[in-house]
Amino acid sequence: MPIRIGTRGSKLALVQAETVIQKLSDLGIESEKVIINTQGDTTTHVPLHEIGGQGVFVRALDDAILAGTIDCAVHSMKDIPAIRPSGLVTAAILKRDSPADYLAHKGEFAHVRVIGTSSTRRKAQLLRHDPGITIRDLRGNVDTRIRKMAAGEYDGIMLAEAGLQRLGIKIDGQRLPPEKFVPSPNQGTVAVVSRADPSLMEVLSALDHPETRTDIAIERAVMEQLGGGCFTPLGIFSRGGHLIAEVLSLDGGRAERVEVDVKDIAQAREEGAKLKAKAQDLIDEAYKRLGITG
Repeated sequence: MPIRIGTRGSKLALVQAETVIQKLSDLGIESEKVIINTQGDTTTHVPLHEIGGQGVFVRALDDAILAGTIDCAVHSMKDIPAIRPSGLVTAAILKRDSPADYLAHKGEFAHVRVIGTSSTRRKAQLLRHDPGITIRDLRGNVDTRIRKMAAGEYDGIMLAEAGLQRLGIKIDGQRLPPEKFVPSPNQGTVAVVSRADPSLMEVLSALDHPETRTDIAIERAVMEQLGGGCFTPLGIFSRGGHLIAEVLSLDGGRAERVEVDVKDIAQAREEGAKLKAKAQDLIDEAYKRLGITG
């Protein structure tokens, strides 16, 4: 019986699922995709923080695994919340693609004054770079975002470079260096989540990339200490154990940052706890201004 692989129905999600299916096929393992609709895909007219954050893309797939409708699911790792249901495991993490953000824009960069994004992190980092720009909410898949920019609703739009690369899309703009525009934790990474079945986990573990898993674990350890989800503007990025993490105010005017080499997960947690202590006022302020009960 083929492994049933759940996925969202967006073009990017399907490409990511097909990548996993092909990798399994190369190992002689048969699999098939099952499309699952999520609240994040069907409710696109409001910012993510108003419907529960990035976790809305994951919940329906988690439920389908636990119900036995599918065996596993493919996700952008950055969408997976820190707190996970019992009975589920991250069976494989693929080798990381680009972690960077990409600012797609029309015309000269100097003329980009209105930028579309619903990410509090991206908004804060852009405003820190240039307080004079205007940020407008923008949700939807990559094609929708590009179409809205082409229609003149925005001068530029923020996208994950990895998504553009996976979709084979080339568009005018520029890559934003992750050292300065610190990405969301786990950005650029694809994960396979499965039920905690040892035989299934063993099969899927063949897809795992150990170095990426280590960096992802460091980022998630810091994320778990900070909390905040997509409500607080925060970026966390580890490459080969070199950690950069920052928490910003919603307007980008203030920030707390750490940059350090991390030798293990315990140290990552320590660094996350120290950063939270310094940035607690920024975290509390974000929750209060967004009207969210912590």
